[in-house]
Amino acid sequence: MQNSESATVAVVLPGTGSDAHFADRAFRAPLAALGVRIVAIEPDPRRVVDGYLDAMNSAADTYGRIIVGGVSIGAAVALQWAAANPDRTASVLAALPAWIGSADDAPAAASAKFTAGQLRSEGLEAVIAAMLASSPAWLGAELERSWRSQWPDLPAALDEAASYHSLGESELRAVGVPVGIASAVDDPVHPAAVAQSWAAALPRGAVATTTLDMIGRDPAVLGATCIKALAAIESDTTASA
Repeated sequence: MQNSESATVAVVLPGTGSDAHFADRAFRAPLAALGVRIVAIEPDPRRVVDGYLDAMNSAADTYGRIIVGGVSIGAAVALQWAAANPDRTASVLAALPAWIGSADDAPAAASAKFTAGQLRSEGLEAVIAAMLASSPAWLGAELERSWRSQWPDLPAALDEAASYHSLGESELRAVGVPVGIASAVDDPVHPAAVAQSWAAALPRGAVATTTLDMIGRDPAVLGATCIKALAAIESDTTASA
């Protein structure tokens, strides 16, 4: 991975309502193959974003230059931290970005807001039952585990995610570190167009694609797809040198 040779640790952040278990499975094997150890952060549902930022600061204080990454809002917060800490960031692994700037029109934010409301009005068990009935089996199992672990603070975590303002296009254009982006072409909650927009705005960004079915069979596809995108950046840089 470009500019990542000196980084031996990667900090990875879960998506909205998800947990460290899934983030670990998404990134551990692909990074281990490159000799990089990962630290998957368990979200604090009472302060998701600040908790993530604190974790990256702590890791950089301990290990020096690090790789940062995540899924969905985890990817957005990782990129936010990288933009503010370019000298401490080797590269960014951004899986399934959900929006640019304001979340007002983002499907992922609308879903989080709706789920938070349902949890408050219907309760955890009823919402989990409905989710399991309407989700692929792999996703249902992942969310049931993480939702139970974050209850009763889960609605607050979902509301926080839905109101998160990610980097806008002008801010993305100022990010100098390489950013490998994984997009699932059939994911309506994390539109492929958002991933393409991130890559178009970032000076050193690239997208590689996968599918939800492939992620369901093996979450490590997400990390591998991010790394594939980073390799494309390195290849383009080498070719133009």
